[in-house]
Amino acid sequence: MASESNDLTVLPVRTKKDLDTFVRVQWRVYADDPVWVPPLLFERKGSLSPSEPFFHHAEWQGFIAWRGKEAVGRISAQIDQLYLDRYPDRSGWFGMLDAIDDATVFAALFAAAEHWLRQKGMQRAVGPFNLGINQEVGMLVEGYETSPYFLMGHARPWFHGHVRALGYEGVQDMLAYLLPTRYQDDPRIARLRQRLARKVSIRMLDRRRKNEELEVLRDIFNDAWSENWSFVPFTQEEFAAIGSLLLMLLPKDFVLVAEVEGKPAGFIVLVPNLNEIIGNLNGRLFPFGWAKLLWRLKVKFPTTARVPLMGVRKHLHNTPLGPGIATMLIEELGQSAGRAGVHTNELSWILDTNEGMRGIIERIGGKVSKRYRMYGKDL
Repeated sequence: MASESNDLTVLPVRTKKDLDTFVRVQWRVYADDPVWVPPLLFERKGSLSPSEPFFHHAEWQGFIAWRGKEAVGRISAQIDQLYLDRYPDRSGWFGMLDAIDDATVFAALFAAAEHWLRQKGMQRAVGPFNLGINQEVGMLVEGYETSPYFLMGHARPWFHGHVRALGYEGVQDMLAYLLPTRYQDDPRIARLRQRLARKVSIRMLDRRRKNEELEVLRDIFNDAWSENWSFVPFTQEEFAAIGSLLLMLLPKDFVLVAEVEGKPAGFIVLVPNLNEIIGNLNGRLFPFGWAKLLWRLKVKFPTTARVPLMGVRKHLHNTPLGPGIATMLIEELGQSAGRAGVHTNELSWILDTNEGMRGIIERIGGKVSKRYRMYGKDL
């Protein structure tokens, strides 16, 4: 579908050239934003490749808003069959939203995405998802003044108002917390960890058994998050792809597994904030690609990091073991981060309704740094 409004045209992404333009729209939208970090072009294009495991159960369509010969905005529409198999609400998703401060551009982009979703039989649009629930989600609505951490979204302050004006309402907020590597421990939590120390042990991931270990983490994650908002399980292919990438970048003590009487019950992953070392690359790593990034990591390791994956088995959530395991993992990971020279960790995303996890983080000194919002609208 192509839509037009005066000199504004919205066209679907069809070719490799279109995809390149779609990815580069961000350079136009964030040109004067001093805290935006240009993503790695090859990584962004790769994430939209048909060979990505996400597209084995989902389909998407990108759209670009053109004013004359200038690309001034973009949006995606997507449908995840795993979500539809799990939930009866016939919701399709929008995402990859970036546009200049112009209401007509936002209206034209959403008109194109909503039309595509209706044609596919969807009755509701929810987002932003970039592109699935287990990837980048949410629109930044608080915390514009600081740079995003690696694989976290950014936005301009005008996005929220334009989306609201098109009839979208907030349906779920998610938070990013900052926690110093060395924090003032809460006495109650310290006593809880001490009581559990005989039963719970923490170990590093055994990389000699990478495939088996990644399956353990996936099983814990899918169990731990199964009742969360809009949960869709990681497939084996998806988790293996993400895990292989992360293990290439992470020190061995940045992935920890908690065991209760010898059985895996929780895990945590810490990822160096690569945005510290890619900001001046303007999206380019070639001709050496990942080798250049790994070299930069070796020469100057980031002083900040992010926890993107963490989970404790569901049957432990409402027992002392649940928060006990979570805090033991956070404490042990903090020691790993300190040895690597990391002084600040971001924990994200945390549902604003997850009072248990929020309480744990805040009791040990975590502070909310950013707020992200999901929006929904009946079609």
